[in-house]
Amino acid sequence: MAYRTNGPFGLPKMAHSAHARWLLPLRMGAKDRCREGPMGPSFLLSLREGLEAALVVGIVLSIVHRLGARSFRRAVWAGVAAAVAVSLAAGFGLNVVGITLEGRAEPIFEGSTMVLAASVLTWMIFWMGRQGRQLEAGLEASVRAAVTRGSQLGLFWLALVSVLREGVELALFLTAASLLGSPGSQWLGSLLGLAVAVVGVSLLFAGGRRIRPRLFFRVTSVLLLLFAAGLVGRAVHELQEGGILPVLVANVWDLSGLLNEKGPVGALLQGLLGYDANPSLLEVIVYTAYVLAMGALHFARLVASQRLRGTGEDLRSKKRPTAGPAWPR
Repeated sequence: MAYRTNGPFGLPKMAHSAHARWLLPLRMGAKDRCREGPMGPSFLLSLREGLEAALVVGIVLSIVHRLGARSFRRAVWAGVAAAVAVSLAAGFGLNVVGITLEGRAEPIFEGSTMVLAASVLTWMIFWMGRQGRQLEAGLEASVRAAVTRGSQLGLFWLALVSVLREGVELALFLTAASLLGSPGSQWLGSLLGLAVAVVGVSLLFAGGRRIRPRLFFRVTSVLLLLFAAGLVGRAVHELQEGGILPVLVANVWDLSGLLNEKGPVGALLQGLLGYDANPSLLEVIVYTAYVLAMGALHFARLVASQRLRGTGEDLRSKKRPTAGPAWPR
């Protein structure tokens, strides 16, 4: 990918070809990210989002099966297909916008995308922790109501909205992740993550086992919070490059000679944690503040959940397990 420094405000300007303009998944990122990057972040993001979407679809289909309304399954799958199509369109749109921008607009778009992705990712982690268990009961009530009314359109919209939320989130996350490394490896990691999620949930439902992914969600929540911190830190860098944020101190330290982002280890750390060998002072401040604040909130939520589970352990042990999968707290 060729860059030249004759863009507005003296910033790098990318020389796009007609072919590269429409094939962003093959684009090697912007500026110093023109290298192969790890697929770990996209795999983790897709596995998490894919698991949530697959669980929702599995719950809906299992309820439809228990109600003996097999004819409604087509409506569910139609809603899933529509959600996938809209999500792909959203991802394509974000990619097209990103690759057509040049000059000062490019780092501003990238930084804004990273901030938005980090915000949505943080909200998703804490929202799912609070509302996950209630989602199953809400889905069952909605499915029963639609089947009772004989409304296949109702089930279509239920599946569409449920899966679309995960799909649009994933499209945003992958767009932001591709800015930290190679879009090609990010999309490959995404496909692998989605495949593992779908196969895993399918096997669990086919075996009739009760799903308890609490530990998985807890571990991935910590990893995703660290990934979000990396997005926030990198967003500061991009917005500084676009002239939106002040630089303060250009380089607090420089570890390029010891651990460069272009090396395999540095690229992995940048993709997963937002590692920067020579960050600015504002990057360090924002990154550290995010990690400390979100880490404290996440730890407090885990402690509260543990206390609540310990208090109600005897009561829950007397309840008969339901047929559907269990959402983690």
